[in-house]
Amino acid sequence: MDHISSAIDSLAQSANTLFILMGAVMVFAMHAGFAFLEVGTVRHKNQVNALAKIMTDFGFSAVAYFFVGYWVAYGVTFFQDAATLSAGQGYELVKFFFLMTFAAAIPAIVSGGIAERARFWPLLTASALTVAFVYPFFEGLIWNGNFGFQAWLEASFGAAFHDFAGSVVVHGVGGWIGLVAVLLLGVRQGRYKGGRLVAFPPSNIPFLALGAWILSIGWFGFNVMSAQTLDGISGLVAINSLMAMVGGIIAALILGRNDPGFIHNGPLAGLVAVCAGSDIMHPIGALAVGAVAGALFVWLFTLQQNKWKIDDVLGVWPLHGLCGAWGGIAAGIFGQSALGGLGGVSLVSQLIGTLAGIAVALIGALLVYGGIKAVTGLRLSKEQEFNGADLSIHKIAATSDD
Repeated sequence: MDHISSAIDSLAQSANTLFILMGAVMVFAMHAGFAFLEVGTVRHKNQVNALAKIMTDFGFSAVAYFFVGYWVAYGVTFFQDAATLSAGQGYELVKFFFLMTFAAAIPAIVSGGIAERARFWPLLTASALTVAFVYPFFEGLIWNGNFGFQAWLEASFGAAFHDFAGSVVVHGVGGWIGLVAVLLLGVRQGRYKGGRLVAFPPSNIPFLALGAWILSIGWFGFNVMSAQTLDGISGLVAINSLMAMVGGIIAALILGRNDPGFIHNGPLAGLVAVCAGSDIMHPIGALAVGAVAGALFVWLFTLQQNKWKIDDVLGVWPLHGLCGAWGGIAAGIFGQSALGGLGGVSLVSQLIGTLAGIAVALIGALLVYGGIKAVTGLRLSKEQEFNGADLSIHKIAATSDD
């Protein structure tokens, strides 16, 4: 009987390892989505740079998270022998892989906002520092109960801050860090003339659309696999993700007046917003959350570009920062049993947790990006920006006529 029990435990552990590995691979694939979304949106002279940033940011993020970030968030290091690390079919190692792909999303988010005028190595340094210290500080606060923050919320307001798959922990933090980086860099040359916005049309709508599709598909690994074990999987998460996605599409289509940029960012806005409460909302509630997020993105992207003159190229602040904050709050509304949700959430805790994420992102970004700007500078020269980041940094264009 002991042998049978041991075999069953081993099989269950293997299944969980495979489950979370599949999630890690799906989220890893989402980085191709980030890359093509940016490639399709920026001008032709900056396409190579967009691709290179996403790839190199991932590499530096993995190293920073492996040696520092994961320890900051969870108190776990990898300075043991391979026999110890591979215990339990290596589940803990694959769990790190899964969570690392989340951490690496932070620089990928920021990359879209700062496109077309950022220096390469200073921004790569900022990405590594952010993934090593800023993001894992808040990640550990929420997902590992560090410093008693979650315990205080539960004792004070009846429930801890609920963020199942990272509306605030990942997207909100990334979006608000991106806002700081965008403001520190300033607007692109020629973006505004006489106080009026000058349109810089996307270079490749098919690439933009491809990026949106890859992200949307991978998001089901992002959300569903956040259960982290096979016995924790819930079809509710999948359906809520689907409904929020289509809510975002429809709202962005209508309010964006058929604009393909808005149409393809609409599903992403809905998916950002549903992450936090995807495991507790009713599908109709998820549809409403996604629709509000799609509308928020269209309205605030237009407002920040036209009125506030914030040159956020891909709209990472409205898409990730504001829709992520909405998702954190929405979990406290639509997760309530009175609105068909599973309950167990506090709106006050959701508000406080969301504000805490914004505060950590703003302070951390000011320290990292502000510090690097003071020491080395963040922005390309006017000549380099005019020539484009592809030729100025990478010495090659995206396509050749030969």
